[in-house]
Amino acid sequence: MMDNTSVITMFTLSGLSGIQNYRIGLFVLTLLCYCVIWVVNLTIIVTIIMDKKLHEPMYIFLCNLCINGLYGTAGFYPKFLIDLLSTTHVISYAGCLLQGFVLHSSACADFSLLALMAYDRYVAICSPLLYHSVMTKQKICVFVFFAWLIPFYLLFMSTITTSTSRLCGSHIPKIYCINWLVNKLACSASIANIIIPAFNYTFYFGHCVFVAWSYAYLIKTCMTSKENRSKFMQTCVPHLFSLAVVVGSLLFDLLYVRFGSKALPQSANNFIAMEFLIVPPIINPLMYGLKLTQIRNRIQRFICSRNSVVGLKS
Repeated sequence: MMDNTSVITMFTLSGLSGIQNYRIGLFVLTLLCYCVIWVVNLTIIVTIIMDKKLHEPMYIFLCNLCINGLYGTAGFYPKFLIDLLSTTHVISYAGCLLQGFVLHSSACADFSLLALMAYDRYVAICSPLLYHSVMTKQKICVFVFFAWLIPFYLLFMSTITTSTSRLCGSHIPKIYCINWLVNKLACSASIANIIIPAFNYTFYFGHCVFVAWSYAYLIKTCMTSKENRSKFMQTCVPHLFSLAVVVGSLLFDLLYVRFGSKALPQSANNFIAMEFLIVPPIINPLMYGLKLTQIRNRIQRFICSRNSVVGLKS
């Protein structure tokens, strides 16, 4: 008799069941949200790339954080928008694994980049005289390279082990694929599918502990100096806010995936599932764009120059 694994080539996503009456309105809102994500993140990215004065470690890490926001949301929004206009909500096996890889690796890269930003602020405030010798261009390139490489490698290994599982089902009760839900469809749990995710969770929990410790130390250090307090409020508060948003969003979704109640309406389930794909990609660039003086001034100068050009033409 043919094994179940040989016939499962498509997964059914049930998260969008019962939206026929308002799917056009939801499509418009989702498209608008995705456009806002692109505009705010691309504004920060282009501003940092074009202004040589912003080619400093903190802004380079921020630029990569915004790039990661676009990368992660690209793994969800195009497929979700297509599903909103379709009567069938399915995804191929390969597409499901790819989507899970993109979403997971983007979330992990967020933590890597936030850890780098915390380290940068730690060196800048606690050892300002050593800052330029520690944060050299070569080291920054290495830091950024590994901030992307490690999440990609860890999630690639996780995706490979997921792809080798024997599946006994094809129903995913969500609006997108993640590896954990695919693993739940496995006929039997493998050691690799337990150890690798556990290692990944522990590894990035360590990132959170490091960031929390570094900022706690910074707060303690900054209390002794008015200049350091000002520097902390200007550059560290956005980082803390971003960390709180990312951790809160992912923890919210993770707790729901693990312990979520079926008593919640489907619309509430969908919002919880989308929350970490909406809030951090919008809030992070807005927070940095409004709080960091150099970025805010550069954007204001650009807008004013464009308005002047338009005024002259008219």
